[in-house]
Amino acid sequence: MSAFGFFFSIIGRDLLLSWRQRGDVLVGLMFFVLVATLFPLAVGPEPAWLLRIGPGVLWVAALLANLLALPRLFHSDWLDGSLEQLMLAPFPVSIMVAGKMAAHWLATSIPLALAAPLLGIQYGLPSEQWLMLLASLLVGTPIITTLGGVGTALTLGLRQGEVLLALLVLPLLAPVLIFGSGAVGAVAAGQTGMAELSLLAALACATMFFAPWLAAKALRLAIE
Repeated sequence: MSAFGFFFSIIGRDLLLSWRQRGDVLVGLMFFVLVATLFPLAVGPEPAWLLRIGPGVLWVAALLANLLALPRLFHSDWLDGSLEQLMLAPFPVSIMVAGKMAAHWLATSIPLALAAPLLGIQYGLPSEQWLMLLASLLVGTPIITTLGGVGTALTLGLRQGEVLLALLVLPLLAPVLIFGSGAVGAVAAGQTGMAELSLLAALACATMFFAPWLAAKALRLAIE
């Protein structure tokens, strides 16, 4: 088996496990929908106000829903010992980590991104804005998954690891939130939003390149 074959076999394995445990995946999606739905009830039904805050609310809800799902990235494999077995495969551990991150993004972030335009309608977002919202989530959520993956590996097996994970990762994700909601805001102001989207894409490329290697180092420390 080649390294690419190993990478795709990890993706297939984790997607199958996610399907079997789809209740866990639905928890994140339901959290996202509930937060986005309840927010207008708290701030009032003023259309202009909802249109203004909608992109930021949806991005914050997507960020928190992703954080809620991140502890699942390595925890179950670590508990049953399969993580250690996967690390013994004759391939770099970073390839295994990259495969698990890709599968986690496909199972968790893609449903959130696809649900976001529907939720944007209740905030009165026009088609140009919810299309940019969808694009920014598709480009920005890999950053959440990869940086969060590093944090998950660092806190694996620690007491109150989920709290530490949030404290470690949330400050690092502030630029993602700014550029993601800023891209939708730029479209609302009559601009293209491509500058913010390009910055998100650059961050995504950088984190997808470095994060699996860093997470692999952290996993070795956690296992040892």
